[in-house]
Amino acid sequence: MLPAIRWHHERLDGSGYPDGLQGEEIPLDARILAVADVFDALTSVRPYRAALSVEEALALLRQEAGTRLDPECVAALERLVGRYGVSLVGNEQETKQRARPLVEPSIEHR
Repeated sequence: MLPAIRWHHERLDGSGYPDGLQGEEIPLDARILAVADVFDALTSVRPYRAALSVEEALALLRQEAGTRLDPECVAALERLVGRYGVSLVGNEQETKQRARPLVEPSIEHR
């Protein structure tokens, strides 16, 4: 998992960082994580812009597919969203509220 974390900001065209890897030099798990990271960034509220809809985010990912993002990874995300849908969390507070039922039982059993 560490290579994926290190290189998930690399881009197929070599424009990414930290090492300027391109194409197949970028490990598959890093290319998968890159698509997930960009999708999350696009669909999350930022101080400088509102969150995009799932459809808008997927359209932008498609534009980057083949140049900056792995087209197979983008297509895989689209298939997953089409099959299972996606539930976006609006902000940090909402994330904490949704995660609480999952986290609290495990904390209680310490």
